[in-house]
Amino acid sequence: MQKTAPSEQCVEGLDFDQLPVGRRIKGRLAVHWTASGQSVTVPFLALRGSTEGPLLWINGAVHGDEINGALAAVGFFNSLTGEVAGSVVATPVSNVLALDERRKSSTIDGLDMDQSFPGRHDGLATERIAATLFEKIGRKADIAVNLHTLGTAFHARPYAVYKTHPNARLSESALLQHIACFTPEFACRMPVASAQGELPGNVSGALDYQCLLAGKTAFMIELGAGGRYDEGAVRTGIDGLFRLSRRLAMTAIGTDRAPSRRLRRVTSRRHIMADAAGFFLGQAQPGRVLAKGNLLGVIQDVFGEVVNEVRFDEDVLVIAIRRDPVVHTGDRLAFIGTVWDDVDVED
Repeated sequence: MQKTAPSEQCVEGLDFDQLPVGRRIKGRLAVHWTASGQSVTVPFLALRGSTEGPLLWINGAVHGDEINGALAAVGFFNSLTGEVAGSVVATPVSNVLALDERRKSSTIDGLDMDQSFPGRHDGLATERIAATLFEKIGRKADIAVNLHTLGTAFHARPYAVYKTHPNARLSESALLQHIACFTPEFACRMPVASAQGELPGNVSGALDYQCLLAGKTAFMIELGAGGRYDEGAVRTGIDGLFRLSRRLAMTAIGTDRAPSRRLRRVTSRRHIMADAAGFFLGQAQPGRVLAKGNLLGVIQDVFGEVVNEVRFDEDVLVIAIRRDPVVHTGDRLAFIGTVWDDVDVED
């Protein structure tokens, strides 16, 4: 039987005004019910510091197959010791329905939760979870870190994604200083209002974008790939959260801040789709610049004959590359950056 640690109190619901100072709280936010009568709840961890400071919200598993972020959120929270200024709230598994199904999105409604914020209390199941999260935490948080991974079919190293909005509290340069705490391979600036978005669907419904719209500070950290535990990626997330909390003057513990350095910023990226079918054999590594004409990979058919070579007529930055070799025509093979620069992120 699981037991509650002596230093923790298990509660139902989250009321920031009632959080006891210096006490770790774990609890659940009630949302709705399944047909069999099971309560659908979102677990959370909360800590109210002894002095005033910002409210940091760490959200994980907005997609059910993205495991590393959930483990990083819990690992950071459970490692907090000493005095904390402000408050920390972690929702390590926000998409509880999809996690139980081991899928990106739940089959109950098929919605992408990270395109469903700020949610609807009278909407579909996923929209109702999003609405509860955003009402209880999102509108109160000062800074939100949304921990993701790439899909289970891909291989990637930890990197960051951020969006811009006129309501944003911080300038792009200041936001990049926060992002640099996670020592990412690069930081991708993601367009939202473009007529030709890089992703299908309602990208403006992302948690970080809705936080920006509400005047908060928010960004995404991609901790490797989904569907599997990556110890190094989890460690990157934990260390980054400690550096960020020190930067925000919330804690004095953990690893040092990231050294002042230049951060690679990607301002244009796109997916590469398969023009043939069979088995994709990748030849490039994520995080590397692939020179013009060099081979990303090949597709061979079931008879072992190479039916497609994937090359580019320009230099590209490999963000992620497919590790699941089975591909149909039109499947995604890789995610690449086509425009990037290096920016100074010194304080």
